[in-house]
Amino acid sequence: MPYNIGKLLVLVCLFSTHVSAQDKALLQYVKPLTGTDRMGHTYPGATVPFGMVQLSPETDTQSYELNGKYNKDIYKYCAGYQYGDQTIVGFTHTHFSGTGHSDLGDILIMPTTGKLQMHPGTADAPETGFRSRFSHSTEVAEPNYYKVQLEDHNIKAEMTTTTRVGFHQYTFPKSDSAHIILDMMYGIYNYADKNVWTFLRVENDSLVTGYRQTNGWGRTRTVYFAIAFSKPFKHYGYQDNSPKEVYRGFWRKFKTDEDFPEIAGKQIRMHFDFSTQQDEQIKIKVALSPVSTANAMANMKAEVPGWDFTTTKRAGQLRWNKELNKIDINADEETMQNFYTAMYHAFINPTVYMDADGSFRGLDQQDYGTSGFTNYTTFSLWDTYRALHPFLNLVQTKRNADMIQSMEAHYDQSVHKMLPVWSNSANENWCMIGYHAVSVLADAVVKDNPYIDGKRALEACVTTARHRSYDGLGYYMDMGYVPEDKNGSSVSKTLEYAYDDWCIAQMAKKLGRKDIYQEFFNRAQNYHHVYDSSIGFMRPRMSDGTFKKQFDILNTDEAGFIEGNAWNYSLYVPHAPEEMIRMMGGNKRFVPHLDSLFNIELPDKYFEATEDITRDGIIGNYVHGNEPSHHVAYLYNWTDHPEKTQERVRMILKRMYHPTPAGLSGNDDCGQMSAWYIFSALGFYPVCPGSVNYSLGSPAIKEATLHFENGKTLHIVARNQSDKHVHVKKVTINGREITNHTITHEDITGGGELVFWMK
Repeated sequence: MPYNIGKLLVLVCLFSTHVSAQDKALLQYVKPLTGTDRMGHTYPGATVPFGMVQLSPETDTQSYELNGKYNKDIYKYCAGYQYGDQTIVGFTHTHFSGTGHSDLGDILIMPTTGKLQMHPGTADAPETGFRSRFSHSTEVAEPNYYKVQLEDHNIKAEMTTTTRVGFHQYTFPKSDSAHIILDMMYGIYNYADKNVWTFLRVENDSLVTGYRQTNGWGRTRTVYFAIAFSKPFKHYGYQDNSPKEVYRGFWRKFKTDEDFPEIAGKQIRMHFDFSTQQDEQIKIKVALSPVSTANAMANMKAEVPGWDFTTTKRAGQLRWNKELNKIDINADEETMQNFYTAMYHAFINPTVYMDADGSFRGLDQQDYGTSGFTNYTTFSLWDTYRALHPFLNLVQTKRNADMIQSMEAHYDQSVHKMLPVWSNSANENWCMIGYHAVSVLADAVVKDNPYIDGKRALEACVTTARHRSYDGLGYYMDMGYVPEDKNGSSVSKTLEYAYDDWCIAQMAKKLGRKDIYQEFFNRAQNYHHVYDSSIGFMRPRMSDGTFKKQFDILNTDEAGFIEGNAWNYSLYVPHAPEEMIRMMGGNKRFVPHLDSLFNIELPDKYFEATEDITRDGIIGNYVHGNEPSHHVAYLYNWTDHPEKTQERVRMILKRMYHPTPAGLSGNDDCGQMSAWYIFSALGFYPVCPGSVNYSLGSPAIKEATLHFENGKTLHIVARNQSDKHVHVKKVTINGREITNHTITHEDITGGGELVFWMK
């Protein structure tokens, strides 16, 4: 099992004198070096909150394809970094945080000394290429800072960022053969034909511009860049590893492989050569743009006009301090570390996708200028609608509204007229199921986010939900369910469509559209059609109306379900828990059923074929490492045993999150796993986004203060809270006792004091 350095802390140093003592106290609990999960799907590099640039080391060059088939080892490299690896290939500027599929890894830079080598070499023989051995003992990570010693080349590598610029600082030994390798072939989830085209121009002896277009998860993704060196290079050259083509034009008039300023091809690596003195630093700035090289240059000028590495680093750390201070907590050391690392994860994605002048590339591959909002990308909505976006709506209200406006811009540009499903870099990749942008928009509308146009949001949601050709939706609309023999993952799709439809109904009700409310409220009842009362579980249904005969409720690779099994998905009716409990036999039958989810032992054979599920993310048969069950522990609140919600939540907090290597139980999935921790540690959770209600649990903090953009604060107190006191005797909000295990959004954002009386 790959290790996770996700929560291993390294002491913060080099604070600006403008950083307060409180800021220091918070910043020390967060380390990007602690950012990888058990599967290695997050990375330990430098970034600012929601930054376009996420600069991180790459530790191997696995290919997505092996002998004409999918290479299973590539799954460990969703973020390019594995803690168990012993070599670094270089440093790239774009990454996904905690996803179970991948792309990106753009513009790899690697400093070297000695003989020029234009191949990365191998992990077991790094001296055969430009990669280098490294040790975790020299690896340091802080918010917006990463450092490591490249042992084979005796070079200290440091990096920091702004929103759109990666800033490298390399300290060299004395050498007449120092090099900077620029590898435009490398990519995450790479394969031979992923690079569609690469173009570079050497503008002068210290500036390179260009672009790369790739065909991966995003099939028409183009990254424009500008690279500036602090020291002029003596010579430069390139190697074109592209397959030989019949037509090659008339470029043979030039000797193009050395000191030739215009380079194009599919598989390009470049080198820039220097002489260095002992401990001489060469700094590199890499600015990105979704639109043009001119805009990349403008982004560099706007964000890092000079060469002061330390000032850039400190400015980014101050930005992290500002975000971390949205919530102040008092808790034991481990909870402090888990909590603020979770906040760090939650504020990485979605990412800015807009130049400093407001321009961005649209889904239709046209260029746009924004009007009053920041454009974002990296929408992993099947994951993040559950807790991340509700969390951002709570403490990043304006930013979440900008993300929604970005989704609406996606809808406007879509030839399908659909909101995003899983989008990145002006591409829709259609990953996962449902149309969960609907949930994000509805949650903001019903909770009165002041920056949202409800009518515009409702139109986009309704049009998306009526798109008959999308993923079995026509069957769902006509038959009330998705038939398994016509469209796979049918039960999961039916249940998630029904929830999304309920969200549309709530938005329509809020806006006074009774016709739309009734249409989608009726559709939201479709979960009934895939419930088999004879066995008490959701079950795949065929187009002739019969239930699928061969069926195993424990198998996570079972037809009808995605990233979960029937036992977990049968509890997925977040918009109607009372009716679900009644349907499943009422309180007396439901509570033992829910107990058994946590108590039975799920044999390995039931999840060994499912990449996203590992033993580490499972408690009994409860799969916390995947999102469909994230609300389940709170369902006891709708029974006569709410104390079991309190017990389960505290157990999950303790067992699934640790400030150690391998500290997360599964993919962080762009912040969803971390958002679950934040909410649950504070004592409440959005079981059903699109509702104004949060379900109460058992806080793991002693005190917390939430600072809202409306100027109000909520002070949370957990009296007598400890590992031995996880049950809640009573809860009060501003002196009023809460008796239904529910707190409203207005209660929270209205400010005041929320008190849990623990026993």
